[in-house]
Amino acid sequence: MEKYELYMRRALLQASYGLKEDEVPVGAVIVYKEKIIAQAYNQIERLKDPTAHAEMIAITQAASFLKSKWLTGCALYVTIEPCSMCAGALVLSRIDKVIFGASDPKTGAFGSKLDINKLRLNHKITVKKGVLEQDCARILQQFFQTKRNQNHSRN
Repeated sequence: MEKYELYMRRALLQASYGLKEDEVPVGAVIVYKEKIIAQAYNQIERLKDPTAHAEMIAITQAASFLKSKWLTGCALYVTIEPCSMCAGALVLSRIDKVIFGASDPKTGAFGSKLDINKLRLNHKITVKKGVLEQDCARILQQFFQTKRNQNHSRN
């Protein structure tokens, strides 16, 4: 198994923790020098915080671990393409690389809805997409299908 898949599987594990808590199942890990230094899942419902995305929590953890506001030398592995809020935070953190699984045509900010790297910002991020794409998409599709089924059964 290549390293991209290994770390994405860890992000998927995080997403599964969110799924168990009825959160949108998105997971993220940040790697520095081949070591996972942060791992998180969405906690929007738990914290009642619209900014509690997996990526945002992982950025905070990694910055704390490194004792730095910069995540230079780090890579983020996340199960879905980051939104514009998370993409902005990733630029501000100066992370080197973002690797994501499933694209997000509704809110993705690394090429799907917009591409943050095309804006004239002070930092560009290397992007790799489609790592374990089907597995990453499947957990999200199953979550939303279950939600739709629950809503239909209530009506």
